[in-house]
Amino acid sequence: MEFNKITTCKGEVTIPGDKSISHRAVMFGALAKGTTKVSGFLKGADCLSTISCFKQLGIDIEEQNNQIYIHGKGLHGLSASANPLDTGNSGTTTRLISGILAGQSFTTELNGDASIQKRPMRRIIEPLSLMGASIESIRGNDCAPLRITGKPLHSISYQSKVASAQVKSAILLAGLYADVKTSVTEPAISRNHTEIMLNSFGAKVESVGLTATVYPEPDLYAIDINVPGDISSAAYFIATGLIVPGSEILIKNVGINPTRDGIIRVAKEMGGDITLLNVKESGEPTADILVKHSNLHGITIGGDIIPTLIDEIPIIAIMAAYASGTTIIKDAAELKVKESNRIDVMVNNLSAMGCDITGTNDGMIIHGGKQLHGAVIDSHLDHRIAMSFAVASLACEGTTTIQGAECVNISYPNFYEDLKGLCK
Repeated sequence: MEFNKITTCKGEVTIPGDKSISHRAVMFGALAKGTTKVSGFLKGADCLSTISCFKQLGIDIEEQNNQIYIHGKGLHGLSASANPLDTGNSGTTTRLISGILAGQSFTTELNGDASIQKRPMRRIIEPLSLMGASIESIRGNDCAPLRITGKPLHSISYQSKVASAQVKSAILLAGLYADVKTSVTEPAISRNHTEIMLNSFGAKVESVGLTATVYPEPDLYAIDINVPGDISSAAYFIATGLIVPGSEILIKNVGINPTRDGIIRVAKEMGGDITLLNVKESGEPTADILVKHSNLHGITIGGDIIPTLIDEIPIIAIMAAYASGTTIIKDAAELKVKESNRIDVMVNNLSAMGCDITGTNDGMIIHGGKQLHGAVIDSHLDHRIAMSFAVASLACEGTTTIQGAECVNISYPNFYEDLKGLCK
């Protein structure tokens, strides 16, 4: 797909529902008693994989009037699947459902696409095994496909090596089936959608500092869920508004959970003109985000803020390329084990566009302010890479061609249409 430089971007956009919340709405709704109604559900390929898996586990899920209805059967209502579950490209589906399957009374095989088969699963295999689960990496490489044989579980107090909501959530979900309370302590706070939503369904989850604790065998009851817009998707429009001259974009109804809003904090620190409007604080906080073109400058990004923006680092690297001065991104080694090695992919592609960028073991160093030019971009079928370079192309000279551009269907099927709708 080809992209060219534009004059400016103006208007407003309503982005799709939050991917993390959409996944969890289906999973927790399946474990609750009654029918959970989900409005604003993200119909990207990843979340549809979650629906498909729970249908195979005996849960009736239907769509009516653009809403998703999950007819839950309670904590012990899942049934064995006759075939392996296919999680597609979704690491969230793979890791969270493993925590649920660990406490069942049957065996399940779990697999996904070529990318999932390379992503590290030892980070969940280890803690779930400590709880008494039987999880086998079928190929013996600590990756999918996995064979999970449900067992009676016991509680643990786990010190996680990584700040990962997927690891934390897998353990907390297994903790629903344990004997007494289960705790996870992280090196930094990761996104907390699981804790918020489980409590809404009737579970008892406590968060104190870096530790989250869940109590076992709760009675979960169906609720209505309104999914806010995904801040990870909003990030591309934030960046567009900041780097394209004369731009002014209003992004409607975006989730601004403080464990996810690092992109806003970083953009403001870089000199970005960003205003939050219509802020609502109840449940998952939301706001409309008004973004205006700004003269950005380089900063250092690292430490505890990284878990709050790990998925946004590719688009932050694009912002840094258009900023004056040097931006240093560090403490982000997790980028190597995403859908692609995002450090290498960003360095190679931005270098092809003329950016002065160097990769490091845990991030990158970007000397911004050079005029970028069009190039052939290899997305590596990574949705966040494709969307980032679509934005980069809007302010660079010449034509940019993105290979594998259709991979945006994983999280934002209408991304290119929404982006072009703002272009003048």
